Amino acid sequence: MPAPLSPNDRPETANFSRLQAGWLLACLLLLPCSGCGYNIGAPFSQEVRSVAVSIPKSDSNRRFLENQIAEAVQKQIQMRTHFRIAHEDEADTSLVLHFKQLQKGVLGQTENSDARELQINLQVTAEWIDRRSGEVLRQEGFDLPRMPRQLLAQAEYAPEVGQSLATAETEAVNRLARNIVNMMETPW
Repeated sequence: MPAPLSPNDRPETANFSRLQAGWLLACLLLLPCSGCGYNIGAPFSQEVRSVAVSIPKSDSNRRFLENQIAEAVQKQIQMRTHFRIAHEDEADTSLVLHFKQLQKGVLGQTENSDARELQINLQVTAEWIDRRSGEVLRQEGFDLPRMPRQLLAQAEYAPEVGQSLATAETEAVNRLARNIVNMMETPW
């Protein structure tokens, strides 16, 4: 009496698994052609290799905050992009920042009119310029006319629980730096 065939020994199972493998291979080969507008890899332009980030000019009476902004932007560029931070003379592109203002406002008060929660707003204009051609590079998916992009960041803090203006400024500067580097991404 012959031994019963296992499921793998049956001819129709072998043909079925070959058919499945063929379809899977065809799908994998056609997947890159499907498109959908997605990019594989970093969301930053591969044509740009270096960026010069200067210390922002300031219209504010808050001193040394512009140094914190420039340092935070440089750190974000180094962490998130392939761009190299370079001196103005050697860079492909230049990021020109202008620190417009820092506003501080009260969000909540105690019954004695003491500030319970405050908010700060930082406003900076940014222009990312291709030094090779002199044109303003694309920002957030559209071409801009020769005018800077305004970026805002805000942070809240509560003095009652030990938070200070310095911690709120640091948080707002870091958010602003992330927004500036987001602006440098290649549009979809």
